[in-house]
Amino acid sequence: MSTFDYDLFVIGGGSGGVRAARVAAGEAGAKVALAEEDRYGGTCVIRGCVPKKLMVFASGYGGMVEEAIHYGWDMLNRGFDWQTFSGHLNTELDRLEGVYRKLLAGSGVTTYDARARLKDAHTVELSTGETFTAKHILVATGGRPLRPDMPNAHLGIVSDDIFHLDQLPKSILIIGGGYIACEFACILAGLGVEVTQYYRGAQILRGFDDEARGLIAESMRELGVDLHTGTNIVEMDCYRGEDDDGMDAPVEATQYAMPAKDAPQEGPLKVKSTNGHVKVFDQVLFATGRRPNSDDMGLEEVGVTLKRGGAIEVDAYSQTKVPSIYAIGDVTDRVNLTPVAIREGMAFVDTVFHGNPTPVDHDLIPSAVFTQPELGTVGLTEEQARDQEEIEVYCTSFRPMQSAFADKPGRVLMKLIVSKKTRKVLGCHIVAPGAGEMIQMAGIAIKMGATKEDFDRTVAVHPTMSEEIVTMRKPMRTA
Repeated sequence: MSTFDYDLFVIGGGSGGVRAARVAAGEAGAKVALAEEDRYGGTCVIRGCVPKKLMVFASGYGGMVEEAIHYGWDMLNRGFDWQTFSGHLNTELDRLEGVYRKLLAGSGVTTYDARARLKDAHTVELSTGETFTAKHILVATGGRPLRPDMPNAHLGIVSDDIFHLDQLPKSILIIGGGYIACEFACILAGLGVEVTQYYRGAQILRGFDDEARGLIAESMRELGVDLHTGTNIVEMDCYRGEDDDGMDAPVEATQYAMPAKDAPQEGPLKVKSTNGHVKVFDQVLFATGRRPNSDDMGLEEVGVTLKRGGAIEVDAYSQTKVPSIYAIGDVTDRVNLTPVAIREGMAFVDTVFHGNPTPVDHDLIPSAVFTQPELGTVGLTEEQARDQEEIEVYCTSFRPMQSAFADKPGRVLMKLIVSKKTRKVLGCHIVAPGAGEMIQMAGIAIKMGATKEDFDRTVAVHPTMSEEIVTMRKPMRTA
């Protein structure tokens, strides 16, 4: 008979933690508990992937109406109603949270709506004052967006706050050049907001294929985003009206309490940039990075090692330096994607409860950036590949049939990176509407080790954008 209250105690009710908990309980027969201090579903379901993708859908309809006119439809665009959309959005998020709770209950997992921290290697203490022991503890607390370390940063918002705005701002400045910044720039521009974006680097979407990121930047500008690279924010303050002479009297952060999650933010805001420009915006969004949620959990006190930035250090099996404690998902800062956290949770259950040690495979993971158009990518970029071996680059860019007919300027990109020696496709990069859907299929072939000749032998589906992936016969260049 076990001397522990539970076989497994999971801290965090996001996608990874919920999957691990319910599989360990439902399939492995373990006695499992889970604690979540906020809403079940975590970043992805409540304040990330799901609401963001629904906003992507919403932002695309304005352009569809304009395009439909070229196809003979008599349609009106009366503008976007944020209140209608946000009402439906909150209803859907409530429904999804309920699904997560039912999945846990149906699997026999005991849940606690409380914050949890570690008391020792086998003991969890809840904010309710309760303590429980567990043979194994799994930390799956995810991450959170960061505000920069600068005066008045509290006046701006972060990505979590977007979904709780009472109304859309007329103008917004987005700081950052990663996928979150670029996605929200496209979303808000598509919803009719005047969007300006500052990024301190030379080009947005650092780490992605250079040719693909260049096309995305061009497309964002065509969408109406006022994108400034090599530019950062220097100062920010509340705008005091036409008599405001400058930024010489910044508001001390201690004078203002942080606004509640669903409260209107301070504004308008006056911003000075590194290029010397001073401009007033209704809102400022910081999309300048994220940090693992590992603070004040008692991790280091019980022997768990935290890396720089607060990420929990784990081995290939998601085990920490403390044998009874494991960690998965964004709190480990390995590959911060929801499907990866779920895979890590499944591998954890296989390792600990099925006696089948299973390392997590982080190689060749397909991903998508939901800009307009989308970017789908898997494998090596051209820059990464040419640094390790001789390659051939097969690439084409063109105006797709649907938008060309409507006389719209946007272009798409299809790109394959091929090893000269083995002929294996090392990477695939697609910039196009629906690129996220396309890259999932390409990811299967590339994960299986498909060669360029395997792609060539595949009959094209015509007329489609994606047929170009299997019809490019001659390399554009070698490197």
